[in-house]
Amino acid sequence: MTKTNRGFLVWGTVAIQVFCAILFAVNFILENFTTYSDRFPWHSHELVEIGTAIGLLLGSVLGIMLARRLLSRNDKVEAQLRVVSGEFQKLLEENFDGWGLSPSERDVAYFAIKGLSNHEIADVRGTSEGTVKAQMNAVYKKAGVESRTQLLGYFIEELMAEDGDSAENP
Repeated sequence: MTKTNRGFLVWGTVAIQVFCAILFAVNFILENFTTYSDRFPWHSHELVEIGTAIGLLLGSVLGIMLARRLLSRNDKVEAQLRVVSGEFQKLLEENFDGWGLSPSERDVAYFAIKGLSNHEIADVRGTSEGTVKAQMNAVYKKAGVESRTQLLGYFIEELMAEDGDSAENP
């Protein structure tokens, strides 16, 4: 089903349900607060109620179908996100291996890529900020970059590379 057809189905369902709800409300008001309903033959009145009930039932069925489809799509997107997340971790590990990073440098690089500051990395690792700065400089040198931005940019470029083309070492 195309995006246009789905939109038509969703808004068509909403329109049917709103129309039917208005009919029920008007019917209730006419029956309970006016004498106007006496002017309609009972069979016309019943046909309106039957049509309204069918419209609401149709809207409910379509709503259930759309909800199921949405939940199924959400599950697929979450599965794809888990795959991408795993691929990013694999990409990090491959590059860290290729650059010959020590375990400490790997930790520092990983935390830097996650967006932690030197101070935060030092707190997490239980080291001084000076040690973190020295390790970050070693990571930059081994990766051939000059800053965190370039380091992160390298991995973003790697992820966005098409057909298996990878980014050149900066």
